[in-house]
Amino acid sequence: MNKIKLLLLIILPMLMLQGCTSYKNSIYMGGSEAIQAVENSKYEYRIMPKDELTITISTSDAIASAPFYRKIGQDRTQTNNHQGMQNAKLLDYLVDNNGNIDYPGLGMLHVEGLTTRECEAMMRDELQKYLTEKPNVTVRVSNFKVSILGEVNRPGTYTIDDERITIFQALALAGDMTLFSKRNEVQLLREGADGKLGINKLDLTSADITTSPFYYMQQNDVLYVRPTKNKVHSSIFNSNSTMWTSLVSAAISIASLFIIVYY
Repeated sequence: MNKIKLLLLIILPMLMLQGCTSYKNSIYMGGSEAIQAVENSKYEYRIMPKDELTITISTSDAIASAPFYRKIGQDRTQTNNHQGMQNAKLLDYLVDNNGNIDYPGLGMLHVEGLTTRECEAMMRDELQKYLTEKPNVTVRVSNFKVSILGEVNRPGTYTIDDERITIFQALALAGDMTLFSKRNEVQLLREGADGKLGINKLDLTSADITTSPFYYMQQNDVLYVRPTKNKVHSSIFNSNSTMWTSLVSAAISIASLFIIVYY
């Protein structure tokens, strides 16, 4: 009896410690010291190669501004008053690998590294050389997408309307992580300016994540949430459950034959 008590005294603290460790690893941001950094953040997305930009130009004189934007199906010689073009969608401009767009009336414009507001200001200055008034310019990234994979409830690729999204907002789109996720070993795959893919390990249980350069996601980022060992073992067992059932049944049958023969 004393041995059993001693064994329980050894095992119970270990189980309690394991429970505390699991709890610590299952919560986001273990402290609040970096929350102020998030509130004061002025992060703005900067245009990069392979972005598609939707650009709208408008002035009080529609005919004067017409040569400076096109719609899908409209060539460079057509105006926006051309029959059948009134309801057409605006043409998106792909940022090439050199960070440029070929814009009607203005030629090649270097937009890589600019925020959408900076791009609007630059285009206003360029357009004003050809117009009698300062035009209204709106620039939006139309193909901003991120992918969330692994131990989340709804893995997939998501299109973002706003160019500003945090890791936690992206996880919310994917239905959050499951209880079988490793929150301290999340991986972010991001393509650099040189075209090389980088894999960055993130610890979402630390409040320091809010000051990380990867806290705000960029175009085509892939967030991968790793599963715990228990989830992997459970999945393997479940996938092989039919095989194990057959093996156990066969073993029972063989044992039964031995019992019948020898007894």
